[in-house]
Amino acid sequence: MGIIGVVIVIVGLLISVALHECGHMLPAKKFGVYVPEFAVGFGPRLLAWKKGDTTYSLRAILLGGYVRIVGMFAPAREGIKTTNSRGKPTLAQEAREASMEEIPQGYESRAFYLLHPAKKIVVMLGGPMVNLFLSIVLMTVALVGIGIPRASLTLGDVPQELSSQGTSVQAPAYAAGIRRGDTITAINGTGVQSWDEMRQAIASSQGEIGVDYLRQGQSYHVQIDPLRTADSVNIGVIAGIEYHAASPATVASSVWQTFTGTVQVVVRLPLALWDVGQSLVKGTPRDSAGVMSVVGIGRIAADATSSEVTASSGGWMRSLALLLSILASLNMALFVFNLLPFPPLDGGHIVSALYEWIRRGIARARGRQVPPPADTARLMPLTYTMGALLIAMTVLLVAADIIAPISLQ
Repeated sequence: MGIIGVVIVIVGLLISVALHECGHMLPAKKFGVYVPEFAVGFGPRLLAWKKGDTTYSLRAILLGGYVRIVGMFAPAREGIKTTNSRGKPTLAQEAREASMEEIPQGYESRAFYLLHPAKKIVVMLGGPMVNLFLSIVLMTVALVGIGIPRASLTLGDVPQELSSQGTSVQAPAYAAGIRRGDTITAINGTGVQSWDEMRQAIASSQGEIGVDYLRQGQSYHVQIDPLRTADSVNIGVIAGIEYHAASPATVASSVWQTFTGTVQVVVRLPLALWDVGQSLVKGTPRDSAGVMSVVGIGRIAADATSSEVTASSGGWMRSLALLLSILASLNMALFVFNLLPFPPLDGGHIVSALYEWIRRGIARARGRQVPPPADTARLMPLTYTMGALLIAMTVLLVAADIIAPISLQ
C-alpha cells in the first residue's frame, strides 16, 4: 500500500517543479524574451508539441524539469579579459559565447540580458513565488479541507483485554458491552462534549462509573467497574479520530511556522550535512528532524500510506493530510532554497539584477550614461562551485537515506 504515497509525492513534486518553471516562463514570454523550450523531465524526448515559438516536451527521466530562456549572459564589455594565460576562453567567456550562440538570427532583441532589471527580478522571482503559493494552497487544503485531527468520543477501538500489573485482564468497557463505533455521551449522568472532558470525569470518579453511549441512534447506559492504579483510572476505550476545519489564523500560523522552520534548516544546512556524514561513518542514529533527500521523503510517504496506518482510525484521512503536508513543506523548501543569493539558484540572478538596478540608479543620479547590463557570466566559477556542492549534498543525502533512513515508524 505504501507505494501509493510514493507515487503521490513523486507526481506532486514533478507538478511543483513544472509549475516553478512556468513561473519563470510566463513572465519571460510576457516581457518578450524568446523561450524556445519548456520541458518536464530530462533526457530523451517522449512527447513534444509546439505552441507559438516554444516547444513543450515530456522527457524520459522524470527528475525535474527546465525552461530555456535565451540570452542569459550579456556579451563581454570592451576591455574585459576573455582569455586565460593559455590563450583559451575563460569560463565567463565560454558562458557568454554559449549564450549568444543559442539566440537565433532575428531574435537578438529578445535576449534576457536586455530586460530592465526590474523585469529580470520578476522573471527569476516568479518560480519561487509559485512554490510559495503552492505551499500555502496545499497547507490550506490539509488544514481546512481535511482538517485537524482530534480525539473523538466515537470510539476507535474497545480492546477485549488490558494489561494490569503484568497480567492480562478483561477490559471493563468490553465486558460491559461497549464496542468500537459507540459514542460516549455522559459519565455518571453528566454530559461530556470532548475526550478530555470524558477522561477528567473518569479520573475524578469514585467506585463504579455510569457510562451513557449511543449506538446506531439508540441510547444505552451501563455501570463499569474500572481498573484503578495509584495514578490512573482506566475503563479500556480508545478514542476515534474526527477532523475539524482549521481557522484562517491557524493556517497562517502553520504557514509561518513552516517558513521559519525551513529557513532555520537552510541556515544550519552545513552543520546538518556534517551530522549526516558522521551518522554514516559512525553508524549512529540520524536526527529524526534532520535533512533528507527525495529518497528519504519517499520512505516517509510510504510509511504514511502503509497498511497499518490506513487501517487505523482515520487512517486514509490522516495519510492524505500528511502527504499534503509533505508536499507543502517541499514547496516551501523550494521557495526558500531557490532564494539563496548564489548562482545558479534564482536568488543569485535576483541579486545580480538588484546590483544592476542600483548601478543604473547611481548613474542617473550622477547624470552619467546608463551602464550596460551586468556581466553575470563572471560569476561562472561560483556557479560551478555551487553546482558541485549541490551534487555532493545530493549524493550524501541519498546514500544516508538508503543506508540509515529516517522513518515515521
